[in-house]
Amino acid sequence: PAFLRRSGRQRLSRDVAEFEQRLSSALSQRRELDLYRQRLTLESPQGPSVRIDGQSYLNFCSNDYLGLAAHPQVVDSFRRAATQYGVGSGASHLVCGHSRPHHQLEEALAELTGRPRALLFSSGYAANTGTLTTLLQPGDAVFQDRLNHASLLDGGLHSGARFRRFAHNDVADLAGKMSAVDGPKLVVVDGVFSMDGDRAPLAELAALCRREDAWLMVDDAHGIGVLGENGAGSVAEAGLDCDDVPVLMATLGKALGTGGAFVAGSETLIEALIQQARNYIYTTAISPAVAAATLTSLEILRDEPWRREHLAALIQRFRQGAQQLDLSLMPSASAIQPLLVGDAGRAMAISQRLRDRGLLISAIRPPTVPAGTSRLRVTLSAAHSEEQVDSLLEELILCQAE
Repeated sequence: PAFLRRSGRQRLSRDVAEFEQRLSSALSQRRELDLYRQRLTLESPQGPSVRIDGQSYLNFCSNDYLGLAAHPQVVDSFRRAATQYGVGSGASHLVCGHSRPHHQLEEALAELTGRPRALLFSSGYAANTGTLTTLLQPGDAVFQDRLNHASLLDGGLHSGARFRRFAHNDVADLAGKMSAVDGPKLVVVDGVFSMDGDRAPLAELAALCRREDAWLMVDDAHGIGVLGENGAGSVAEAGLDCDDVPVLMATLGKALGTGGAFVAGSETLIEALIQQARNYIYTTAISPAVAAATLTSLEILRDEPWRREHLAALIQRFRQGAQQLDLSLMPSASAIQPLLVGDAGRAMAISQRLRDRGLLISAIRPPTVPAGTSRLRVTLSAAHSEEQVDSLLEELILCQAE
């Protein structure tokens, strides 16, 4: 009957309106709390200088740590591979989307990290959540650093395992929590923490895991390519191997300048992920051209150690200058140099003043960081010059004083 159809449409309309109202309310609240986020649209390649709306900015918010995202050799490799293999992979790895460049890249990443095998994922988020939900079962216990990346936290929560968080980089706190739990245990940390820039005490964590008969997983998204001998990452820098850290994840879109991610470990681990990780099985493979470009990035990483050396020198120069200017930097020796501000609104205001003066630096606010710890997240690149870093310091002190 017509009146039933009208009644059904009215109920549907009310339900849709309720969702719309709920979303609008959440957006309004974010604006009021200075937590609303907006995208920038670049009109140029990544680099120390980028263009937005026709204006050039000094870029200090990119994770392109080695300056490879627009490197001519990397771009040329992408172009040649796209001509040979096409732009899209066309399918998941287990159907017909696994091309020769994918296979070669997995072998090269295994060699770089000193592990039997590596497996490509479409993103770091997919790699972390897929690996954790494959490894863990209900009844297991997963212990995560309080400042771990959201993808690690989500993977642990979705796994169904008993979920425990320990105080940031506090091995004693972790030990106390582990001793109170029986059964299989997995400890999960970032190698370099993305918002604080400090490093996990990997050697101490590995020793504790050995005593507790637990596995250790490290997300080295911000360490691979930058730290360790030949850029093998924070695990290598700590002198640890596959026995110490059975599960290693890292991304390709930061220091290596391309996109995607990988997990490296034992033959058994990688085969299990291929067979069971839903984020691997049911996801289209990254472009073979991206894989080919990443192989070139790895060659540059090997042949041009000056990039890591120059980046390390810039980090030291920036920190020394900031100390002399009494800027409230957080304790970080990585390319991530957070300047603690506290209030979200003030962080946004300083970020805008810097942009008005031609510098691009992101204001990081809750929920990405804890309430009251909003910051300017300065990131340095091997593509920056000493003069650009000096200009950054001068502008920071001016904009904070305004």
